[in-house]
Amino acid sequence: MAAIAATSAFAGTETVSKEVIAVEPTCLFRDQEFQIDAFGLGDFYRGNFDMSGRPAWGGGLGANYFFTRFLGVGIEQDLYGRNSKGSGVAQGNDFGYTRWATIGNLFLRYPICSMNLAPYLMVGGGANYGNVGGGYVGTPSSRPNRLAGQGFGHVGGGLEYRVTENIGLFSDARYLFSGVSGLPNNQLLWRYGLRFAF
Repeated sequence: MAAIAATSAFAGTETVSKEVIAVEPTCLFRDQEFQIDAFGLGDFYRGNFDMSGRPAWGGGLGANYFFTRFLGVGIEQDLYGRNSKGSGVAQGNDFGYTRWATIGNLFLRYPICSMNLAPYLMVGGGANYGNVGGGYVGTPSSRPNRLAGQGFGHVGGGLEYRVTENIGLFSDARYLFSGVSGLPNNQLLWRYGLRFAF
């Protein structure tokens, strides 16, 4: 709060008046904000061909730009995978793989400045590609490891806590959906990491 005092003199008398003006607290979330994300991630799904759905783990980097406090766009590059549990049909096609994903995002953010929090919604899409075990497309012996790509759309949400004007902690989750036959569908991609804002 700030107070402004005005003093006036008239005919030998002095009058003092005070006007109280409320000062709006500084918001750590700004317009025209550029961000760099560094994060870990987990990929969870139940696929075709009796796949076990064991999660894959990894990480990635991203860059975002917010035109206003409430609206932004971003792009990210993810790398994730899992080890093979075994080989052959006896293991239920529970194989390992390494995948990359390039993803575009549209963010709708609602900053709560008094708490340094910003819940947000995200929609977008992209593609993942890389090494895929044979269990996606038939028996492991018929097409053992190959390269494959998959396009997808996604929708999700998250929460960011701004520690300072330039450093934030964030976590979000997205539901990925795709119509590509024989590749994992109905995935949940979870990210957690640091956000550097400029």
